[in-house]
Amino acid sequence: MSHPDSRQNRNDDGFTLLEILVVLAILGLLVGLVAPAALRQLGGARISVAQQSIARIGTVLDMYKLDVGSYPSTEDGLEALVHHPSGAENWNGPYLKGNEAPLDPWKHPYVYRSPSDREGKEYDLCSHGPKENDQSGEICNQ
Repeated sequence: MSHPDSRQNRNDDGFTLLEILVVLAILGLLVGLVAPAALRQLGGARISVAQQSIARIGTVLDMYKLDVGSYPSTEDGLEALVHHPSGAENWNGPYLKGNEAPLDPWKHPYVYRSPSDREGKEYDLCSHGPKENDQSGEICNQ
């Protein structure tokens, strides 16, 4: 009796280990090339959002000044836009939604100073960017 050749009956529908390793290597190269570019785009988008938010909060600060007569003090900070500060006559707030001062896109509080440390500005409104304690990437009102 003849035995059928096991090679002829073998099912070749699967992938070999070498084929799987080649596909994983290609995927790894693609991720290595695409991921840094995508992360750079995300960082740029957050900077743009921070600049737009600073401009929007600046408009709200101007409305506060029209009502009260001056910008909030550094001590009152941006909380004055949400909660009535003591001694602020004609406060017509809250000027922002929510119960807390806004956070920048990196979830850090904005830095607010009034009067400004910069010449020609009445107040400073800044975000430190991705690193809360690093002023090198600071984004401020214009």
